[in-house]
Amino acid sequence: MKILIIEDEKSLSESIVSYLSKENYICETAFDFISAQQKISLFEYDCILLDIMLPDGNGLHLLAYLKKLGKMDGVIIISAKNSMEDRVLSLNSGADDYLSKPFHLAELSARILSLIRRTKFNGQHIISYKETVLDVDAKTLHVKGEIVILTKTEFELYLFLVTNKGKVISKEAIVEHISGDSALYLDNFDVIYAHIKNLKRKLADSGTHLKTVYGVGYKLEL
Repeated sequence: MKILIIEDEKSLSESIVSYLSKENYICETAFDFISAQQKISLFEYDCILLDIMLPDGNGLHLLAYLKKLGKMDGVIIISAKNSMEDRVLSLNSGADDYLSKPFHLAELSARILSLIRRTKFNGQHIISYKETVLDVDAKTLHVKGEIVILTKTEFELYLFLVTNKGKVISKEAIVEHISGDSALYLDNFDVIYAHIKNLKRKLADSGTHLKTVYGVGYKLEL
């Protein structure tokens, strides 16, 4: 799952990235309004952490821009402002949650997970498909009751496919989802081919049908 951290205080941003990376999130950062706006327009995120006070603009204007684009990325405001008026304004503007600074990183992580469960998985943390059961919280996969060891990337890839089952997912969308903005610098899709091959092998007894749509991408059959 991919997080965008829009925070101009670099030490705080680095601390958040360090903590969330250990929780197996893919983290990207933006330190100002312009770079944040570019990333929002180019990429999709499971959750955006948004500071209101940026050096070159108001974070709530980024929230309005996100809504104007029709994107459904979940947004948690992280702000030094702690007045009731700021909280109400942020939530009424479309934010999903509000966390005042300073905060504990464990609480931030819990709020992110709660938000993703609510927006992506209907509030559930267990997702069943065919003979597979994914635990979003524990980031584990069971096939016919037996645990199957997946790498972080394989788990993210399979979760992405399961939540989009029945749809053809392009190779570009997959590589952007699991690699973030570094996908812009890849010359080919070899990394995707390798992950798909490994995933198919590990899911051989699961009853799933991961179909290759040649020249386009992949589709997990309903």
